[in-house]
Amino acid sequence: MPTFTYEAMNSVGQPVKGNVEAASSDEAIAKVRAKGNFPTKIKKKVGRRGAKATPEAATQAGARKRSVGRVSAKLLAQFTRQLSTLVNAGLPIVRSLEVLQDQQKPGPLRVAIRMVKEDVTDGSSLSDAMKRHPKAFDKLYTNMVRAGELGGVLDVILQRLSEFMEKAESLKRKVKGAMVYPVAVITFAILIVTVLMIFVVPQFEKIFSDMGQNLPAITRSLLNISSWISKDGGWAVILGFPFGLFLLIKLLKQSSAGAMFVDRVNLNIPIMGKIIAKTAVARFSRTLGTLLAAGVPILEALHITRETSGNEVFARAIHKVHGAIREGENFATPLRQTRVVDPMVVNMIDVGEETGELDKMLSKIADIYDDEVDTMVAAMTSLMEPVLVVTLGCIVGYIVVALFMPMVGMLDVMQGG
Repeated sequence: MPTFTYEAMNSVGQPVKGNVEAASSDEAIAKVRAKGNFPTKIKKKVGRRGAKATPEAATQAGARKRSVGRVSAKLLAQFTRQLSTLVNAGLPIVRSLEVLQDQQKPGPLRVAIRMVKEDVTDGSSLSDAMKRHPKAFDKLYTNMVRAGELGGVLDVILQRLSEFMEKAESLKRKVKGAMVYPVAVITFAILIVTVLMIFVVPQFEKIFSDMGQNLPAITRSLLNISSWISKDGGWAVILGFPFGLFLLIKLLKQSSAGAMFVDRVNLNIPIMGKIIAKTAVARFSRTLGTLLAAGVPILEALHITRETSGNEVFARAIHKVHGAIREGENFATPLRQTRVVDPMVVNMIDVGEETGELDKMLSKIADIYDDEVDTMVAAMTSLMEPVLVVTLGCIVGYIVVALFMPMVGMLDVMQGG
């Protein structure tokens, strides 16, 4: 019978380690729990170090060590919901993975499912097998799965996880969708104005030079801008600025201080900053609420939430809350001191702690902020259209007035003469 090594917490919270013989990882978990311990890690014990592996086994082991590429959130959410359904129907994990592997199209997810199935067949737990592929299954995902395994409610946890991923992806799509229209309009406007400055305005400059009269200040400024764009390489600056800004942000985010600076700037952008902040609160609340509902201890849940927050400002705030709770404080007080969330959120969390339903209260907060983000995105989209129209009108008006004012002056001279 295979031997499993385990790490667990005893009844007084002290870590314990040991070995247990069992036919499967599920049976090993049950035996550890029967001893009054709470298992945190179960792993099948390998054979003797000197044992020689066959070439085929070595090839398979080498393939499993390679981590697969990133999987789209949409495909992963579908896979999670389908796996939940199959597990709930009573199918063994390996058989469920086989079914889902067969129906997947070729790609990173199919490769990941195959490798996870092979590891589970060899005795690994599902969470440990998934943990070997962090680009496909992040830390939040694997810890939720592990909580489901340890609690014997894997199907329920997978269902909650799929719902969480679907809502998070829906929110992300709404925010990105709201930005498509203004970005497209601004891009086309910049391209059209650049073409006018390079090919049209220089023709008027020749006409004005033949006229031999003093030009108005507005016309001289337009001609200077046109000369900079067409002759001094300004067009390259205009076209390269978005790419340079993107690379600069990427470079800044490589360090903690740079990421903090970028996220603070994003949170202070008019209108959009509020949407980013509310999106971060919704993500933080839903992630933490989902983990707590799955039975993950609050300190570990906060650690996972911090690493998956996607915003350095909120990540540092969660880190402070984590340290305060570890020192014996409650949740609401240190969160209030960070000043990154509204007082309403703090009060709702405080009530959730008092009633013992913190996970449900966090889910309610996430729902409230999801609705607020929807409303703000719709309002921003409606406001953006007239703002862009007025802005483009001002640009076009500036060009028209600057080009025709000298001609009006010339007509006045001719009529006076």
